[in-house]
Amino acid sequence: MKLKEIFIEGTNNTAIQFFRSLFVGGIATAADMAVLIAVRELFKLPEDICAVIGFVFGLTVNYIVSNLWVFSKAKVKNRALDFIAFAVIGIIGLGLTQLIIAPFSMEGIFGEGILVKNRLFGSLIPTDKYYIIGKLISVVLVYMWNFFARKFFLYNHTEEKNETEIKQD
Repeated sequence: MKLKEIFIEGTNNTAIQFFRSLFVGGIATAADMAVLIAVRELFKLPEDICAVIGFVFGLTVNYIVSNLWVFSKAKVKNRALDFIAFAVIGIIGLGLTQLIIAPFSMEGIFGEGILVKNRLFGSLIPTDKYYIIGKLISVVLVYMWNFFARKFFLYNHTEEKNETEIKQD
């Protein structure tokens, strides 16, 4: 595998898409987290509301970069419908994020989280910053959901044989 194939050329190779998606996910997650933390710290809104605002920003970044670099051919040709389907998968991921963050939240969807109530991390981390730990855990789990759901539902194409495989057949 050449660097050009991994980083530049369009591909339907799941391994390359997964690798590229890690970069895109990292960029989108950084945007999401930056907005989440900025809105929480500047405006003192509840963590779950801040997570939604960060999510929308990260989702938009993810969609744009994914379509430019990760997935070369969408099943849905209508961009509006493609974005809606992409967003629905992301919204399910947001629901998972909310469930994961809840135990770490001072003011989550279920009120004060059990890990905050019990001061799980003692004095190591202030309880009003626990939500950041919950978000980091959710990033890993929700990334897996988002990539494989989008790959299967929106961009699932059979692997294209490259020229050397065709010549060998």
